[in-house]
Amino acid sequence: MTSQTTLFAVSAVSGVYPQGAQVSVLLPLPVDTAYDYLVPTGDGLRAGDIVEVPLGRRFEVGVVWGAGTGDVPPAKLREVVHKLDLPQIPEVLRRFIDWVAGYTLQPPGSLLRIAVNPARRWVPPAPVTAITASGASLASRGLKATPAREKLLAIAARGQFPTAAALARAAGVSSGVIRDMITAGALSVIPAAHVSAFDALDPGAAPPVLEAAQGAAVDDLRARVGAGFSVAVLEGVTGSGKTEVYLEAVAAALTAGKQVLVLVPEIALTTQTLARFAQRFGGVPALWHSDLNYKARRETWAGTATGDARVVVGARSALFLPFNDLGLIVVDEEHESAFKQEDGVIYHARDMAVVRAREGGIPIILASATPSLETVMNVRDKRYADVRLPQRYGAAAMPKISIIDMKATPPEKATWGRAWLAPPLVNAVNRALGAGEQSLLFLNRRGYAPLTLCRTCGHRLHCPRCTAWLVEHRLTRRLQCHHCGFAASVPEACSSCGAKDSFVACGPGIERVAEEATARWPDAVVRAVASDTLERPSVVQELVEDILQHRVDILVGTQVLAKGHHFPGLTVVGVVDADLGLSGWDLRAAERTHQLMQQVAGRAGRAEKPGHVYLQTHDPRHPVMEALVSGDGVAFIDSEIAARDALGMPPFGRLAALILSGPDEIAVIAAGKTLAAAAPEGEGIEVLGPAPAFMALLRGLHRHRLLLKTKRTIPPQPLVKAWLEAVKIPASVRVQIDIDPYSFY
Repeated sequence: MTSQTTLFAVSAVSGVYPQGAQVSVLLPLPVDTAYDYLVPTGDGLRAGDIVEVPLGRRFEVGVVWGAGTGDVPPAKLREVVHKLDLPQIPEVLRRFIDWVAGYTLQPPGSLLRIAVNPARRWVPPAPVTAITASGASLASRGLKATPAREKLLAIAARGQFPTAAALARAAGVSSGVIRDMITAGALSVIPAAHVSAFDALDPGAAPPVLEAAQGAAVDDLRARVGAGFSVAVLEGVTGSGKTEVYLEAVAAALTAGKQVLVLVPEIALTTQTLARFAQRFGGVPALWHSDLNYKARRETWAGTATGDARVVVGARSALFLPFNDLGLIVVDEEHESAFKQEDGVIYHARDMAVVRAREGGIPIILASATPSLETVMNVRDKRYADVRLPQRYGAAAMPKISIIDMKATPPEKATWGRAWLAPPLVNAVNRALGAGEQSLLFLNRRGYAPLTLCRTCGHRLHCPRCTAWLVEHRLTRRLQCHHCGFAASVPEACSSCGAKDSFVACGPGIERVAEEATARWPDAVVRAVASDTLERPSVVQELVEDILQHRVDILVGTQVLAKGHHFPGLTVVGVVDADLGLSGWDLRAAERTHQLMQQVAGRAGRAEKPGHVYLQTHDPRHPVMEALVSGDGVAFIDSEIAARDALGMPPFGRLAALILSGPDEIAVIAAGKTLAAAAPEGEGIEVLGPAPAFMALLRGLHRHRLLLKTKRTIPPQPLVKAWLEAVKIPASVRVQIDIDPYSFY
């Protein structure tokens, strides 16, 4: 024991765990603790080293997390196989993983998996080489001196060529001649200088022309770079130039030699963001999202670790990249619910980004035209700084917003079938088309129709694996579940009554609205756009280019078109169903609807021509509608704050959800009752449920929920942890923990 203690003392001083020392290795698996291993023969190991270790009968990649616990005698421990030739996982990222795991009650190994997944099947890149003249004469290598060979040697002596094909083109010979001369030794293949896989970004390439308010905001944000941890909320109306402003903070970080992370909620938002980066810095940043192929993910992962990737624009999981020297984080559209990871490892990327900035002692910018209520309260409580852009950039003015009361002015009957557009909106699109302007018809519902039923008996087609109706997609001639992906053809006969050809579509999706638009305006180019039509970033880029070049007259789309895009020719926005997000119980329903309507309204009139927004609603007196028309967003937020405060709901109280799921509904119900019987009690603590989840059946699993509600001063994590430790849940029932739940499906 004495010698082992001395060994660890030496390790602590040098930072190296030498041969025979015990180290804890965290594995990228759903485990709550690191495992002890022995350091093998070699130069020793350091915390953060990526290693391969034996685990049962297989081998797994893990990360040295620190000194071993000493709980297991050395004689019973296995050795680390070897250290991988990869950059270390930085200490700040290891601290961040531990903090997130403790806060969200997720296994730290699951979070590590996000951070090191590209390293788990690492394929070292091929050595970079070049071809040049060896310096030997043709005769000395037994080659006949022909004019072609002499010309080839002369060209090769001038510099280095990355490939045989490149040298062959320059010399006007075949690649076979190059290979023969390499074999003979007249040409040499030598190691070449590293060539970055990423564009060089020049912070001084194209500084923008700033208005007074933008200049003041830029000065504030620039001053934060290099000055330690701070949170600044960049709040500005749509079209005020928030992106251009935070790009100047990015420029300041690049000038200081730091790396930058820009988080975006949707892949679709990256296209125009990248274009703005290219315009400002003369190159595009590295990307990180789920659609990247493995090679691109590996390059970006390694580039962040080495510092080669100076700026990364990415989705939620980019938070866990091993940045070498991160100096600034930007969260664009910070209010977006898409930043909440709902499946697998559950966390909110915006909130955890603030923690990552704090752990690294760096500034973070939260940008939005409609900040979340939680962010608004942090500003009012002086925890976050407020940086405002009150007006649109240049000559652009905010669009006018009008309400269309669907009870007073319903859609007129149409020859092609059911119509969904009321006369005032139809007239507005007519005027836009006549003026050569573009229109957007917004409906946050994919497919052709949200419901298909039998006109004979009323039977509704539902997903066999989820509590959801099947959505008709007429373009693909399929019925689809948007929750699990189940798809089927429309049946010829009703399974309930046997009637044939009796199924009818109910309600509109964007395909149905696009069908109406095509029928109303046959000479116009109509394009339906949703997340399932934008399969790849290249498709998004093509769409954006078509809109900018006015190859589209009428867009019919979902929320993928509602935020971040800048379409100068778009002057009319019509919201087909402004009430859609207000149905059903949801803590944030009104707030989300207000944000979404503000965002989609912000697509109109972003250039010199004025914009007009039309909201079709059956409830024009709803507070959300009145706030949108009056433009008094502050009063609306104040009313939401008062309502949340009265109920003790976030941000004035704390929530933690337990979601039980399993293939056997009886077992799930029993587990819920067992948990309810052992629920924590006390002043300021309330437990709701168990009750069937809104999606009571999801992907073939039955689901029940319990909700723990506490006062703001009572952290729910210790309560949840003790609660679960006191109850034995059968292996057939899975328990998911959602700290600070955002949705309640």
